[in-house]
Amino acid sequence: MGKPKRGRCAKRNKNKSVEPDELVQAPHSFVIHRGLPGGHIVEITKDFRKVMEPYTATSLKERKKNTIKDFVSVAGPLHVSHLCIFSRTSLGMYLKTARLPRGPTLTFKVHNFSLARDVVSSLKKQSVVDEAFKHAPLIVLNSFSGEGLHLKMMASMFQNMFPTINLLTVDLNTVRRCVLLNYNPATKLIDFRHYNIRVVPVGISKGVKKVVQGKVPDLSKCNDIAEFFTKAGMLSESEAEDDPQHQVTVPQKLKSRGNVEEGKSAIRLTELGPRLTLSLIKIEDGLLDGEVLYHDLIHKSEEEREEIQRKRELKKKLKEKRKRIQEENKKKKEEIKAQLKEKSLKGQKEKSELKTQPENGAQSGAKMEVTQDENTQADDDREYYREEVGEEPDKDLFSSRPGGYKRKFRPLSHGDKRRKIEDTRQGGNQSERGGKGGQKKPFEFKTKKRKDFKKEKGGAGRDRGFKKGGRQAGKGKRVDKTNSANRDNRPVGGNARHYRR
Repeated sequence: MGKPKRGRCAKRNKNKSVEPDELVQAPHSFVIHRGLPGGHIVEITKDFRKVMEPYTATSLKERKKNTIKDFVSVAGPLHVSHLCIFSRTSLGMYLKTARLPRGPTLTFKVHNFSLARDVVSSLKKQSVVDEAFKHAPLIVLNSFSGEGLHLKMMASMFQNMFPTINLLTVDLNTVRRCVLLNYNPATKLIDFRHYNIRVVPVGISKGVKKVVQGKVPDLSKCNDIAEFFTKAGMLSESEAEDDPQHQVTVPQKLKSRGNVEEGKSAIRLTELGPRLTLSLIKIEDGLLDGEVLYHDLIHKSEEEREEIQRKRELKKKLKEKRKRIQEENKKKKEEIKAQLKEKSLKGQKEKSELKTQPENGAQSGAKMEVTQDENTQADDDREYYREEVGEEPDKDLFSSRPGGYKRKFRPLSHGDKRRKIEDTRQGGNQSERGGKGGQKKPFEFKTKKRKDFKKEKGGAGRDRGFKKGGRQAGKGKRVDKTNSANRDNRPVGGNARHYRR
């Protein structure tokens, strides 16, 4: 038989699953929801996950018992950098975006929102392509360049939620979606929109465009194919040529038909949803906690801020002190536990050594002491018998066992009974002999004969002492509860007329 083929060694296996640097360095996100149920909070969470694809947990399953610490603990191995939380209270809906693992955290209030399904259903020409969600969207910020710390932090947070784009090496075929954030300084509201990007060729007629894009033209109203290309008025107002300001020069070759490198094309956007109208409430220094850097509704003086900072530092020191004391106590308990374990192992070792050492001398001395005690006890019993009875006791009346130790009592077990029965079956009772030549009779189990109640005195067996239907006159007071006199002796399935009395 040939030698079995061995598998490939793991050390020599070069096909290791190593994630590329581009994937590791890209910002990943968790999008979850908290608070009161209802209010389409689950749907808006799923729509926002769709916007953050492909660098987000689309099928993330969360439960009520999950805490923020649970998501933070798994964020490191999964390269998750941002956490988005939709929460609903009795006052309204809020959106919190936090940088993992230490903050900061921005809290927005959601004034209005529209789900993606409602936005798509309202369009006349719907354009939802699954290929567009395989790449991250392009982020566009408008009016976030004003003065103020909160504007800079908002712009930095939104930009870092999506991967950066290198203009020298970017592939235009991967830019299929766009996220637009527009800030209104007067109302302090932020409009969130999500669009699909399409690049269409310009400078050609409607008929040529259809043929170039691979569509089958409708020639029912034309006498010739030339008339289809040269006929005027083929364009409607909605399909007219775009404004020259909306036209761009394509520097690369695109996959879509009709777009030539270094040719002019028009950019068209189709909304995908969802729509959100947000307003910034506050900015915290930590992860959902810490010093409040900005608050839109509450303003504190410099003295109040210093007092809050002092209380926070005092609380932090107290926490560190408790933690240090806890670690010291834990260390002491571990030392005591190690000492007890060492002591226990030492005692077990000494005990095992004592058991293995021979103790022949001690055992013989114990046997002699037991024999002397038994002899002394027997002599005392003989003297007491002489004084009370006045006669000499028998020889074997108070004799001690010559062996010294008494035989240890052992109860009769099931095995002993079984051996006893087998010996009896094989040999039988030695005192019983029968047959010719004095041979032993084989063992027989004696079964007790059943009583014949009819042969007893009185005649009728169980029914004696009873009369039909009542007590016996003058003798017994027992009642025939079985009604044996009137019972039916017919066999099951027999003919009733042959057994009539």
